[in-house]
Amino acid sequence: MNSRCCFAWIAVCLMAGCAGAGDPGAGANAEGKMMTFYVGTYTGPKSKGIYRVQMDAASGALSKPELAGTLKDPSYLALAPNGKGLYAISEVNEFNGKKAGAVAAFSIDPATGMLTLLNQQSAGGTGPCFITLDATGKNALIANYAGGSVECVPVKADGSLAEPSAFIQHTGSSVDQSRQKEPHAHSIYPSPDNQYAIACDLGLDKLLIYKFDATKGTLTPSNPAFGTVEPGQGPRHFAFHPSGKWGYDCNEMGLTACAFTWDAAKATLTNIQSISTLAEGASRKGASTAEVVVHPSGKFLYVSNRGNDTIAIFTIDQATGKLTAAGHTKSGGKTPRDFRVDPSGKFLLAANQGSDNIVVFKIDPATGGLTPTGSTVEVGSACCIQFVK
Repeated sequence: MNSRCCFAWIAVCLMAGCAGAGDPGAGANAEGKMMTFYVGTYTGPKSKGIYRVQMDAASGALSKPELAGTLKDPSYLALAPNGKGLYAISEVNEFNGKKAGAVAAFSIDPATGMLTLLNQQSAGGTGPCFITLDATGKNALIANYAGGSVECVPVKADGSLAEPSAFIQHTGSSVDQSRQKEPHAHSIYPSPDNQYAIACDLGLDKLLIYKFDATKGTLTPSNPAFGTVEPGQGPRHFAFHPSGKWGYDCNEMGLTACAFTWDAAKATLTNIQSISTLAEGASRKGASTAEVVVHPSGKFLYVSNRGNDTIAIFTIDQATGKLTAAGHTKSGGKTPRDFRVDPSGKFLLAANQGSDNIVVFKIDPATGGLTPTGSTVEVGSACCIQFVK
């Protein structure tokens, strides 16, 4: 090869490398150099919908957010297991002439990561606040906070949403009549074997257990029908341990996290521990928990405290599943509505709704401790992060 050809070949290689580094569809994700995540928001002066951000897998550095798709108040997101679709709740007050929120389906452009709206369906109730997909990717499970209900919406082969296949209205109340005079379903999660679904209801102080049929898209009350927390705690979100033996909730009102044993054969949730998410002596005024996440290693649990604006860190006993407090780290902003540990387990990203920013922390693999990397981006009213796996 002569010198002219050699220089031409080098130039082509450099250009190809640069293209791959900036374009996840051109091989950056395949090479493991970049990761992509989407951000749900409340729309307004600083946000127009759902944003797409890339993260350097080695350093945690974030790219400038770009608007991927427009939707009114897409405050919670879910990604299809095959990475081809994104689903969002829309906190609208009315849909198709009825008092209810909405659920939207988007296709993801594999080259650009941009979103195309496929269709929308009713959330079945008012104030939708949570959506996730089951393991097959064929069903979206939705929780309606204001309406106190849960719903299943099948996903068609093309990624669009079918008519709802199951709807359950919760009933009852709990001890705090200012917050718990009626049901408030806050989240719903498939069990590790995809045979059941766990719904946290803040208004009932219960984690309701449903039999889930992924083929039919049905939800049926199980027996026993629920796990419990102490009255007045207000269960919000839940996370299973990678082993499938335990689960953990964060209690919005009580500022606690509870550890549960999960018996998959009997479909029972047994509360074995309750522990404060605040540091000793910290003020409870204006504080509430928001999200709970188990580290991919199964060694650590994290809970965000709004108002207090911290991420609580716990270690998990690998024999019993119980928690030990291991510190608190400021979230780098105000009102950490959501946070995620990236799929590699190296970084934790906090979405601070009140300060319109996302902050990256490096995770200590030995202790679970969090150290700010210095990487942060602005996203208006950021309230949900979902990584493309």
